[in-house]
Amino acid sequence: MTREKIVVVVLALLALLLPLALPWMKTPLILGTAFGIAALGISLLIISGQISFGHALFVCAGGYAVAFAARKWTHLDSAVLLMIGAGFGALLGAVVGSFVVRYRGIFFGMLNLALSMVLFAALGKFFNFTGGTDGLRIERSPFFGFMMDRDAFETALLITGVVLALVLGALIQRYLRSVAGQALAAVKTNETRLEYVGISAYKTMWIAYIISATLCGLSGAIFAIAQGLVTPEMGYWVRSGEIVFVAILGGVGHPVGAFIGAAIFEFVKLFAAAYLTGAWQMVLGFVLIAMVFLAPRGISALLEKQRGDA
Repeated sequence: MTREKIVVVVLALLALLLPLALPWMKTPLILGTAFGIAALGISLLIISGQISFGHALFVCAGGYAVAFAARKWTHLDSAVLLMIGAGFGALLGAVVGSFVVRYRGIFFGMLNLALSMVLFAALGKFFNFTGGTDGLRIERSPFFGFMMDRDAFETALLITGVVLALVLGALIQRYLRSVAGQALAAVKTNETRLEYVGISAYKTMWIAYIISATLCGLSGAIFAIAQGLVTPEMGYWVRSGEIVFVAILGGVGHPVGAFIGAAIFEFVKLFAAAYLTGAWQMVLGFVLIAMVFLAPRGISALLEKQRGDA
């Protein structure tokens, strides 16, 4: 068994077993899983050489899609709500990506940021429709056909999140090893040569963008269902920065990196906020600075290096 597979198994077991000893860890683990899924989407764009500073747009859109659906159909199953969040993220990603992926570098990043801030501003202004800055509350709905109390509901959501993380990580790894995935990496190294061999860089980027938006939409759905509330803050630029932080921290060399980064992010944020109230962002900053010097390609790259040395 490779080091990456061992790390995957350890992370999955910790996520499932840790709440048995520390029940209060259940919610942070659910949110960490959601962050990991969103970072997995961002990782695809980083592999192509592009960084989006506005992908919280799709996290927020997925969350609000869940909120609107849950308020219209009050007994809609939470599993269906997760699919709605992911589906809406994919639809919005197809539309936005159709013109965003024409750009590269800082233009790509800032255009995504601008679009996310437009959504953030609109959600805050249309109070009668979106609840304004107060957001929209989501009542707890059945999960896989069963009505549960809060504790059982969170347990089911955590298990679902871990299973989704494992499945999506495996699928993304398979995608990256395919011709389409190799073409995505080639966008970063030599886009012109990619066009010469008959592969459309635009189509390659567009597909990757849709996948990325779908993962972020699913992440937003998990956030919404776990918190029972959606607010415009889900689409703020700070949330986009956090997702990029998680992706860079874990590394993009292997899908497990997104979830390693998410685990470290949630752990540092949780304990730094408890012991250094008001300064936890500074602690995260120091962590990122340390990673730049010690592991510039992320933690997952360290695992690959150790395997190569072995």
